[in-house]
Amino acid sequence: MTSNGSSSSPKSNPKKANLMDPHSIKHLLDESVSEIVTGRGYTEDVRLSNIRLLVGTVIIAIALVAQFYRKKFPENKDFLIECIALYIVFNGLLQLIIYKKEKNAILFTYPLPGSFNSTGLIVSSKLPRFSDSYTLSVTSADPKSVSANKPVHFTKSVTKWFTRDGILVEGLFWKDVSKLIDDYSGDSRKNK
Repeated sequence: MTSNGSSSSPKSNPKKANLMDPHSIKHLLDESVSEIVTGRGYTEDVRLSNIRLLVGTVIIAIALVAQFYRKKFPENKDFLIECIALYIVFNGLLQLIIYKKEKNAILFTYPLPGSFNSTGLIVSSKLPRFSDSYTLSVTSADPKSVSANKPVHFTKSVTKWFTRDGILVEGLFWKDVSKLIDDYSGDSRKNK
C-alpha cells in the first residue's frame, strides 16, 4: 500500500497510445500481444525475418555494385542491365515472401517446449483504417500438420482496452489474448 491507501502497481510505466492515431494503437497492441505470447512460454521464430534481411542485404549489395562499378555509363551498359534485372528479381522475391508468408503476422513461434504439438503459432492482427475493430488471429505455423489446431480469432473494439487518456488497461487485454491462446490450444483450465 502506498501512503494514500492505494496498492502500488508492479508496472510503473503504463503503456500509452495516441488514440487519434490508429497506427499507434495497433503498434502498442501488437507489442503487447508479442509480450503475452512469449510470456506464456512460446519462443519467437525469427527465421523468416532473417531470410527477409538476407534478401534485403543482397538487394542493397546489387545496388551498390551497380552504383560504384569501376567503368562509367556507356561502357557498363550491359552490366547495369544485369544489375537492374537482379534487383527486380530479388525485390520480387522479397515481396512474394511478404505477401505469401507474412500477410498480417506479427509473431511466428516455435512449438511450446515439452508439448506434443509439433507446430508453432502464427499470430496475426488487423486494425482497418477508420475503424476501432481490432482482429487478432492465432493459427498454426504449419496448417497441414496433423497436430495443427483449428484457427481462432476475435474482433473487438479497441475502446474496451484503453482509457480516455490512451492508457492500455493491460489486465483486460491480457485476459482477452490469453483466452484466445487457450481457445486455440484447447486449454479449458479457466473457470468462468
